[in-house]
Amino acid sequence: MNIQRNSVVSFHYTLRDASGDELETSRDGEPSLYLHGAGNLLPGLERQLEGKAEGDVFSVALDAADAYGDRDPQRQQRVPVKHLLYRGRLRPGMLVQVNTAEGQRPATVLKVGKFSADLDTNHPLAGRDLVFDIEITGVRAATEEEVAHRHAHGPGGHQH
Repeated sequence: MNIQRNSVVSFHYTLRDASGDELETSRDGEPSLYLHGAGNLLPGLERQLEGKAEGDVFSVALDAADAYGDRDPQRQQRVPVKHLLYRGRLRPGMLVQVNTAEGQRPATVLKVGKFSADLDTNHPLAGRDLVFDIEITGVRAATEEEVAHRHAHGPGGHQH
């Protein structure tokens, strides 16, 4: 079966930056699982998976704009520390959660003061060209429940 809308796809990946440095991988655990066409992956990556089949091994290069977007300097701000969720001692480079009116949002700490911290709310991979090395490990038709919930269920997907 080839990957098409409403296919549940399992795959292993290794994510690298443009210089070839490995950023993360799924190869030491369970494959990732997603519902194709539900917007659960980066759009550029999902387009490249269309039509592929179990056993296919390939690489997908995405420029920053097609991956997590370009860095926006306007997304840096000073926030009172009391609005941050983190463990341990607050340090530059640390990923934290910020409580906002729209819920929790991830941010990277740039600078720490006594009562506030300077944060960057861009995605940590924003502004970076990326390469995904992909191995398709399974393709199946989605269940009605998965289509209705707009995500895959089961190992590597979402359990209820």
